[in-house]
Amino acid sequence: MARVLLTEDDEAVRSFVKRALELDGHSVKAVEDGGEAVEVLTREKGEFDLLLSDIKMPVMDGIALALHTARDWPDMPILLMTGFADQRERANGLDELVRDVVTKPFSLADIRRAVRNALSGAEREETRYYA
Repeated sequence: MARVLLTEDDEAVRSFVKRALELDGHSVKAVEDGGEAVEVLTREKGEFDLLLSDIKMPVMDGIALALHTARDWPDMPILLMTGFADQRERANGLDELVRDVVTKPFSLADIRRAVRNALSGAEREETRYYA
């Protein structure tokens, strides 16, 4: 299956998403922030099939990470996650770079489907919004 770089500062969400993707057979490298993700990408020469990142993080947020990743590894699909409406709006300008933005909270099935679609190059689905 795919090799995924997961960037999420919330330990509980990071662990949940990592386990969810491993259920589908993906190999997941999980890190806490965008700065650490850049180090991993550089060290491993961008050898990932997908970057899955939270938007709002300390050090380097997901938008900056997406821009950096798209510049250095333009063929790597990028999928973002956020629990903040204003952060989702910030990602709207990145339509050419980002496959989708998944709104938190999401279910196990939601994140697995979003990753599957991002990896297959499927068109964006309507992302489920929660009140």
